[in-house]
Amino acid sequence: METNDEYLKGRGAQVNIKNRFEKREYTTEHIEGIDEPFQDNSPTQYIINYPKKIINKVESPDIPGMYSMNPYQGCEHGCIYCYARNSHQYWGYSAGLDFERKIMVKENAPELLRKAFDNLKWVPQSIMLSGNTDCYQPIERKTKITRRMLEVLLEYRNPVSIITKNSLILRDKDILQEMAAMNLVHVNITITALDESIRLKMEPRTATYKQRLNVVEELSKLKIPVNIMVAPIVPSITDYEVPGVIKAAAERGALSAAYTIVRLNGAIADIFTDWVHKNYPDRAAKVLNQIAACHGGQLNDSRWGLRTRGEGNIAEAIRNLFVMARNKYMKDRVFPSFDYTNFRRPQKGQLSLF
Repeated sequence: METNDEYLKGRGAQVNIKNRFEKREYTTEHIEGIDEPFQDNSPTQYIINYPKKIINKVESPDIPGMYSMNPYQGCEHGCIYCYARNSHQYWGYSAGLDFERKIMVKENAPELLRKAFDNLKWVPQSIMLSGNTDCYQPIERKTKITRRMLEVLLEYRNPVSIITKNSLILRDKDILQEMAAMNLVHVNITITALDESIRLKMEPRTATYKQRLNVVEELSKLKIPVNIMVAPIVPSITDYEVPGVIKAAAERGALSAAYTIVRLNGAIADIFTDWVHKNYPDRAAKVLNQIAACHGGQLNDSRWGLRTRGEGNIAEAIRNLFVMARNKYMKDRVFPSFDYTNFRRPQKGQLSLF
């Protein structure tokens, strides 16, 4: 890994690449005339945002009928491979460093969720929290937006599927346990590897792998169903870790596991390429070539049905390794289905007397 003073520790991306929607960009042409570094590790900024709605229908053949809600836009976790980086460009920011240090906070998210459930057209559906950026990223400790959204979900008894890499989710285990008793919650914990040195480079501000396994164990003891996301698998960096991750998660009570293969769509290709050359110079070319081999020879893969699983010999080897480990360590485990019959709209005010 590159250890010079120019490497921005605690950040995944090391560059702020051009926003494809912007005509102008900042560049460094005469470094000798600049007194301060162009790519600085400035503090994270939080921007209060008040959207008009919070539930979004995901239009994707890969996950038909899915709804999601995201209390935050941008993510301080800084995972280098995150597909959500591209969406930051729609707000006028870069998918690189801006994604990690300019975080939009949707302060009115709980109120919008309540409004959506009060609408008589709403039919109870499972909703993914978050699906785009992590709903338990560091700022959640202060804002508690995710917790307030869970309180609304419990009140209306609408099912939710949570995905996170942060141990902060244990703060809300009281709500999750109550929801689990009514089959209203699924928790997905992403664990990409067990080697902590990989996390520090690839997911710099997430909970440690040890902490994530502890989350799996604590939630499982409370009978809160946990699925492991071994995602994304990066050839020649994390692929060999797959069996160990599934074994460790199974030993702590996880009921199921799923995976995806890394894909570098849009701006992520340039961000990841810069990162892998700085962190794994000895195998950077190999990593990039193997990723491309999984996606028809391209780093950028948007093909429905193939983009998350890949194709070819390398993708098939990864799939076989995953299936073998899941069958060995999670055989006969059953992941519960959601119960949609519990949904209710609480009566309010004087109407509750009749």
